[in-house]
Formats: sequence, C-alpha cells, structure tokens
Amino acid sequence: MGNKNNTTATLTHWHAIIASRDLSALPEIIHPDAVFRSPVAHTPYHGREALVLALSTVIDVFEDFTYRREFAAEGGKDVVLEFSAKVSGKKLKGADFIKFDDDGLIVEFEVMIRPASGLMALGEEMGKRVGTKLKEYS
Repeated sequence: MGNKNNTTATLTHWHAIIASRDLSALPEIIHPDAVFRSPVAHTPYHGREALVLALSTVIDVFEDFTYRREFAAEGGKDVVLEFSAKVSGKKLKGADFIKFDDDGLIVEFEVMIRPASGLMALGEEMGKRVGTKLKEYS
C-alpha cells in the first residue's frame, strides 16, 4: 500500500508550482518513466520530459486557469483535479487524473477537457507550440 503522506506532499508541491507558474521544480515530482495521456492524442506520451514539456507549454496556453475541486481515491494514490480555464477566449472545464507511486512521484497524468470547442482551441495552440516535439515521445 502506498504512502498517502508522500502523495499529499507531492500534491501540495504541485499546487505551489502551478500557483507560481514557475515549473522549474516540476521534474523532481515526476517519475522518469511517467506516462502522459493528452486530451487531443490517442497515443500516450512516455517519459518525464514529455510530461514536463506538455505542462510547461499548457501553463502558457491556458488563461484564467483555476483548480475547482479535488477528489482522491481510497489509499490516496489516485487523484482527480477539476479545473476551468480559457484558451483563445473559449471557456473550458477539465480534469487531471493523476496516479502516484509509493514514493509520491507522478507516474501517470491524463487530461480530459470539454466542450469540444475548448478542446479544439487547446489542440490547435498546443500543436503550434509543441506538436512535433511531443511526437518524439509517443
């Protein structure tokens, strides 16, 4: 059974990183073999670098990003963070599904977004900025 305190510490660090918009500390909370599932690609991306690239880019793409609610599964190693934001003026809601290992490192990060108009705006912006770079990790 995982250590819930490790996950709690990582989540606290995660929220501080996002609030500061300085993602330089992000790699230290992500497992080297983490898997990232984007809302605009059916193939997952593999490795810490892919997740850091995606998150470092999306923090600049999102406007008015705010976490609304947090849900944790029993045992604490699976967490869902509900958020709202805008992309190119289009409002969206989404959820980050995060899985942690026993040490509290992020091992899986999956994003879901609605409505389709917000998702398409996000896909377009992310494609312009990192589309070809992210493909290297699939």
